[in-house]
Amino acid sequence: MCQNGVVSLYLGAALCANYNFPYANFGRKDSDMYQTRKIGVVGQGHVGAHVANSLLLQGIADELYLCDINETKVTSEVQDLRDSLSFVPYNTKIVNCGDRYEELSCCDIVVNAAGKVALAATNRDGELFYTTDAARTFANRVVDAGFDGIFVSISNPCDVVCTELWHLTGYDPKKIIGSGCGLDSARLRTEISKQIGISPKSIDAYMIGEHGFSQIGAFKAATIAGKKLSELEAENPEKYAFDHMQIEELARKGGYVTYAGKQCTEYAVANSAARVCAAVLHNEHAVLSASTLMTGQYGEEGIFTSLPCVIGAEGVEEVYTLDLSERELEGFHKSCQHIRDNIAQLDWWDEAAWNAK
Repeated sequence: MCQNGVVSLYLGAALCANYNFPYANFGRKDSDMYQTRKIGVVGQGHVGAHVANSLLLQGIADELYLCDINETKVTSEVQDLRDSLSFVPYNTKIVNCGDRYEELSCCDIVVNAAGKVALAATNRDGELFYTTDAARTFANRVVDAGFDGIFVSISNPCDVVCTELWHLTGYDPKKIIGSGCGLDSARLRTEISKQIGISPKSIDAYMIGEHGFSQIGAFKAATIAGKKLSELEAENPEKYAFDHMQIEELARKGGYVTYAGKQCTEYAVANSAARVCAAVLHNEHAVLSASTLMTGQYGEEGIFTSLPCVIGAEGVEEVYTLDLSERELEGFHKSCQHIRDNIAQLDWWDEAAWNAK
């Protein structure tokens, strides 16, 4: 029986390889029997620590590698997470890497959560110089050490930092995923849900563009059960008619409602990042709003910004364009220009040299 079981195991592995089963050959193999899922988190502030906790609580990672320039802070977070191991779904190895970023090269995913939330008190652009300087301290060190996994970046301004990571390292842009408007899209669905009484999980609607105040709601393409919101409104205006601009603004500014009471955002953004990590590690081919490199969508290219993306083991596999109204399309272009204006303020950016590449 044991011999037959071993034969079956190896036959199963062979079939996975031969038929391109989506989970075959993915992950860091530590033995012939088991593949560990390793995630690194750079930055152990409000967001980074909550990302690590979400990954632990959801059982997404087998090993967590935590980095921070504040040795005392990262030591405290490692201790707190280890103390939680009796209460989480699975045992997880938790490693204190301090500022030894090269140790992240073994990871399947590296989450960039380096930032200083106090600088974002009025808008996400406030962290522009801090987070882009921080990225320069670790990005090349991780890549040069042999990292070949996926970057998931949540530091703000998200689209600028993602563009910088690509620019500085020359890394495959499909393997750089910004959390972008993933959380903003969840906020949009929640606000629509409150208006019409349908679960946000059953609403297909996206915020797109910059993860910031220039983002827009793609209402023309929003659907429920395959029916456009505009169709539902025409059929039943008493239930489905609402002020789109008001809802868009609530989604856009939702993070600052959270910030007002506790000077940070934590839970939702951490869960948003964990959702992207799960989509990668489980090779889900999930459609999520995420910041990715524009390669001609709506005539935009050369910067990262958010559109619905198919996300799997190799990162961003496909980018969807939506049917936008004239107002929405104009707003998307303005949003992209805002990202470019932010990038132009950075001392590493030489647009003429970059465009000549």
